[in-house]
Amino acid sequence: MILLTGCNDSDNDAVTTPPTDTSLQAFAPDGKLSVNIRRTSYGVPHIKADNLESLGFGNGYVQAQDNLCILADGFIKANSERSLYFGPHASLDFTTGMPKSEDNGNLISDFAYKALKVRVLAEAKWPSFSDNSRALISGFVAGYNQYLSDVAEGKEQAEPFCAGQPWVKPIVPEDVVTYLFSIALLPGAANFLDLIFYANPGDGTEYLPRIVGPAAVTASAKSASASAATRAFADDVNQRLIARAARIQTPDTNPRDLGSNGWGLGKDKTENGRGMVLGNPHFPHTGNLRFWQSHATIPGHLDVMGGSLVGMPGPINIGFNENLAWTHTFSTAEHFIVYQLELKSGDRMQYLVDGQAKDIHEETVQVLVNAGPAGILVAEKEVYYTDDAVMIEAPANLAPFGWDDGQAFMLKDANMANMDPVDHWLAMNLATNKDEFQQAFKDYDGVIFNNTMYADKEGNAFYIDDSTVPGLSDAAVMLLRTEQAIRDGRAQAGFTILPGNTSLFAFDGPMPYDRAPKLERSDFVQNSNNSFWSTNLASPLEFFSPMYGPERGRLTLRTRMGLKLMGEAGGTDGKFNLDELEAAVLGNHSYLAEMVLPELLAQCDAQGSTPVMLAEGVSKDISAACDALSRWNGKQDNDSIGGALLREFAHNFSEDTMLTVPFDFTAAASTPNTLTTDGSALKALALAALNLENAGFAVDAPLGNVQFVERSLPNGLPSGQRLPWPGSHNAEGGFNVFSTSTSGDDTLIPQHSYAPSLDVLSGKPLRSGLTDKGYQIRYGSSWMMAVNFTDTGVDARGILTYSETSNILRPEFADQTLLYSTQKRFRPFLFAEADIAADVKETLELSGDSIR
Repeated sequence: MILLTGCNDSDNDAVTTPPTDTSLQAFAPDGKLSVNIRRTSYGVPHIKADNLESLGFGNGYVQAQDNLCILADGFIKANSERSLYFGPHASLDFTTGMPKSEDNGNLISDFAYKALKVRVLAEAKWPSFSDNSRALISGFVAGYNQYLSDVAEGKEQAEPFCAGQPWVKPIVPEDVVTYLFSIALLPGAANFLDLIFYANPGDGTEYLPRIVGPAAVTASAKSASASAATRAFADDVNQRLIARAARIQTPDTNPRDLGSNGWGLGKDKTENGRGMVLGNPHFPHTGNLRFWQSHATIPGHLDVMGGSLVGMPGPINIGFNENLAWTHTFSTAEHFIVYQLELKSGDRMQYLVDGQAKDIHEETVQVLVNAGPAGILVAEKEVYYTDDAVMIEAPANLAPFGWDDGQAFMLKDANMANMDPVDHWLAMNLATNKDEFQQAFKDYDGVIFNNTMYADKEGNAFYIDDSTVPGLSDAAVMLLRTEQAIRDGRAQAGFTILPGNTSLFAFDGPMPYDRAPKLERSDFVQNSNNSFWSTNLASPLEFFSPMYGPERGRLTLRTRMGLKLMGEAGGTDGKFNLDELEAAVLGNHSYLAEMVLPELLAQCDAQGSTPVMLAEGVSKDISAACDALSRWNGKQDNDSIGGALLREFAHNFSEDTMLTVPFDFTAAASTPNTLTTDGSALKALALAALNLENAGFAVDAPLGNVQFVERSLPNGLPSGQRLPWPGSHNAEGGFNVFSTSTSGDDTLIPQHSYAPSLDVLSGKPLRSGLTDKGYQIRYGSSWMMAVNFTDTGVDARGILTYSETSNILRPEFADQTLLYSTQKRFRPFLFAEADIAADVKETLELSGDSIR
């Protein structure tokens, strides 16, 4: 049942009655689900229920209202069904319908997730989930399916891109678990899909799948009985796979460039002596890593508000309750280990551990593929495992490594089939003090790839990196710290490769709580994606497993900007209030400019109008560029003259060669520094000016004339409505950062983009992402939150920069986007009942039956 009411309907008679039982109920009594949902300004849903299952029910329904296409695509991907519905190619050019290059991305993804057994593990593990997780997930499934039913009956309007599509279908709890298991692999195994697909013990093209139509068909052995369409399809697939094999590289362990800023301020750093939290995750603005705001209430037990990744079935990922608040940033920790196996002589299917031979197993897996004119075909191939993990291939850039007569490689991910995320975040949501919050990390290992920053109403600040890190022994950790060969291997590959011929380096689970980096302070804890070491430089954290990240390492300009803002503390008193905290994150300062601009402008004065030589026949008079930078207002806002020029300069700048005072870990917040006088900085500026003008922009163009947000239409074409966008970039040492990167949106929802402009010297695409339209923002500050605990309760504000919903039919599709573009400010979060009741725009009363 659905009840829709109009604006400002604050009839509290419809709100569910608090339970009389003093314990939190997991499941709905008698299987009858009931939830009250009130949407306030900007579409924020306030979800109230008497039990977790009903809470999940409401959560699933409104998430589907707001982001159905993203959810449905995520289920299809995790279940290895992309090829079935979309064909083998992931990167179709939607203007021509043709695949880009050697693609086959869907086919590789489907086979790799089959090899990782995310669905098999979900079905096996689901009966063992806790009652709380089972209740939330079951309720979420019921709510999602209810929404689909209401769409079918004409009661709701689904997003145009996926409305009525066969891949948008009812789900079961195992679908949600499969999806959650796939998300847990994002910082690890999900980056190795190509290498999982291509792994094989042969020396040729044994990795190629067999395309089965009327008969088995491969590129080298065609069956006369197979249709011409099937043969053509098989040839095309295999030729593209062979071409792709030569181009795969060592995976980046954070290819999505996931980042964030997070502060927990203690009583010594706040004006009122209570805690404050700043949450500023930098995530993709499209796709299944979008944040979504909600407020969850079970009277007498749970009252929490915040942002969660789409697909989280109820709990809040980054948020607050009346007692405490927390945020996360992407950790530098490694969550998997690649093992180099020693093979038994003469046998590529056996490997040695402590001198004992063990088998490598072969399994045949199948994927259904939409082959167009050839119909739905079956693709099958072999995948390989040890008793512990999946086998991977080594790419060409790690030559002479590979699966040969002496060695092979396997990948073991500590987040494989991680059953803890829902319980872990729920425990954080329910915590009422620091001890209970910390207990959540002792009980669970579900914070899969995050640092955590915390503060509470008592003025405590707490940091922990309890992301899921392989639980190596003390002896193994010591070797990671001291063995040069291991350190060299990591430097070459970008991740840790350990010997697999000894059980010394084996692990069975994650690092326990007591061995994780953690810090309690009364002033502050912070992280901007450097390692745990720099949480608070007054108390550097040291002597932890190298799997958590480096110690005494050079800080990014963004971290240095954050520490500078922390030191300035909004004013002369050295302490923050909420207005000052908001101003700090939205200030859009540039650490690089503050560090080098005075010296750069002095060099400009000395250079005058004499052209700077860049290459034979290429020179640039930089006097206009220097004048533009002299008029820069110290911020990267819409009206910042020279802001785009500063951006291009930053991408040409090298801390290694253009700063003369080297890094000193005892002065990590301020070194390296001092601009070189060898002329290289002027060359970087000259090249920046040339590149900007080559793209069609004046060197003194205000940033808002160059940097913009533009939504895609449901068919993937540009909407034509470009909003100017204030904000800085990592390269220039910004804090509130944005970029043009499309990384992280691995949905198949079409998104438009513009061809990058080319560097005038190298002819390569500009690293800044500049196009002839400007900087098209696709990534960066997303769910932004500032929380202050006061004597009368919690005071919170923030913004979801890309708005609450991806559903173009809903009124909240771009409201917060417009607010940020035009006013660059936070909005109040309505947490108190009186504030909610005074602002209700829409009410839903949902009831249904449990699927249990």
